[in-house]
Amino acid sequence: MKLGDTLRLSGAALVAHRTRSSLTVLGIVIGIAAVVMLTSIGEGLRRYIVSQFTQFGTTILAVTPGSTKTTGLPGALGGTVNKLTIDDAMALKRIRGVVDVVPIAFGTARVEAARRGRSVFIYGVTTSAPRVWKFNVRTGRFLPPLDPHRRAPVVVLGPRLKKEIFGKESPLGEHVRIGGRRFRVIGVMEPKGRFLGMDIDDAAYVPVADAMALFRRAELLEIDVLFSEHRSAEAVAARVTDVLKERHRGEEDFTVTTQAAMLETIGDILSVINFTVAAIGGISIFVGAIGILTMMWIAVNERTAEIGLAKAMGATSGQIFGLFLSEAVLLSAGGGLGGTAFGLGCAAVLHWTFPGLTLAIAPAYLVAALAVSLAVGILSGVLPARRAARLDPAVALAEE
Repeated sequence: MKLGDTLRLSGAALVAHRTRSSLTVLGIVIGIAAVVMLTSIGEGLRRYIVSQFTQFGTTILAVTPGSTKTTGLPGALGGTVNKLTIDDAMALKRIRGVVDVVPIAFGTARVEAARRGRSVFIYGVTTSAPRVWKFNVRTGRFLPPLDPHRRAPVVVLGPRLKKEIFGKESPLGEHVRIGGRRFRVIGVMEPKGRFLGMDIDDAAYVPVADAMALFRRAELLEIDVLFSEHRSAEAVAARVTDVLKERHRGEEDFTVTTQAAMLETIGDILSVINFTVAAIGGISIFVGAIGILTMMWIAVNERTAEIGLAKAMGATSGQIFGLFLSEAVLLSAGGGLGGTAFGLGCAAVLHWTFPGLTLAIAPAYLVAALAVSLAVGILSGVLPARRAARLDPAVALAEE
């Protein structure tokens, strides 16, 4: 019997019991659809996070107070022996391979002009911020190249903040009050969008010394370091660590994080989530496999006489085995293809309903899901097919 004949006979047998066949593969359809849809959400989230980080360039690393090696949490909640200071940032700027640095202090405050006001993030930075963060001034200019320790009552507005306070009027030369202090507007930034849910355009930028005074901070919250693309992130991070340890009396009471490390950590987390989602979908696929096994076992009992007649007319055990095994494979393959189509359709509807939700099909999980559905068909069909192949034709005909 040729393969085409086997598949045609198997398909005809399944169509003859289409309702039972459809209900049997429902578990596989649901499992595959869940894997396709949820992993596409996970892959979309991963790509979204990567795009968010890389919009600031790929040759940047961050230094935050507190050591993950000793406290488990960097930054304000992690504790620190020595504070990160502006002088620390200036010391890092002298490292070979470092292009520029940005000492950062930030908090939230109300920005007011005339009768309008808005509470936004206030970033205390230096004139190097546009170069390091790769964003530009649309009108006016950015903060002047002052000594970072020196205060200057000037501010640069994000485009959304400018629109909310000044509307279509030019804010250049106008004054705003931030936390009760008077600042002169010298520039407006180009739109940058959102970063991990935060609206970067709805912010204001002041000299770092002013921000530290405004928020009553004696330390920096972060130092961003831009390094040459000809230098490896690991080498620069090691040199940054050495310099800061020397300045902090040998204590590594800070955390140096490269973009690669951040993305690797996030990727590991998302991989675990995707694996968990796939495992949950696998439970449904397993249920579907049990359904196929049960159906094929019942089919063998129902078609005992048919098997006996086929053998009496010259059909070999191998042909009988192939016939029933192909039925199981067709069931699982149909479930895999149906689940894939259903999952892709659900993902498309979800994206259409929530345009801001980033979705991306993960080819590896898609191929794995289809491969698993085929494997399920083979494994769940072997026992019933072997049972059918081993039936004695005389006994089978006698049972009828």
